[in-house]
Amino acid sequence: IFKFLGAISVDLGQDRIKPYLPTILTPLYRELNSNYAEQDPTLKNLSQEIIELLKKIVGLEAFSLAFSSVQKQANQKRAMRKKQRALQTVANPDIAARRKLKRHKNKAETRKRKIESLRPMYKAKRHRSHALKDLAMVE
Repeated sequence: IFKFLGAISVDLGQDRIKPYLPTILTPLYRELNSNYAEQDPTLKNLSQEIIELLKKIVGLEAFSLAFSSVQKQANQKRAMRKKQRALQTVANPDIAARRKLKRHKNKAETRKRKIESLRPMYKAKRHRSHALKDLAMVE
């Protein structure tokens, strides 16, 4: 998709690409700012190359305006999600408590995995999953 966006922007040219610039920059910005573990470095490099291409096509001033608007919009969305999460904690304490328990459980599992990788002889006790037993209808 990034290659397609680059090809479209080259094909449209300077004047016709300007209205679509924020729409094109949104996924590129998201890829550049993402920090998840399984991130593909080739994708990040490709998005950086397309951003440089767009700078050359449109010009630095128009690009900067569009990029700052995309950046501002992303920050607003992030702040809105954070606020919603905080409000949900107050409005639904049971859901928040379940989320917190799940997070603590995941943290403990991560810690056990880390210890096992550092010391292969040590086997951490793992919580048995009763997923199938929980799904079964027991009278």
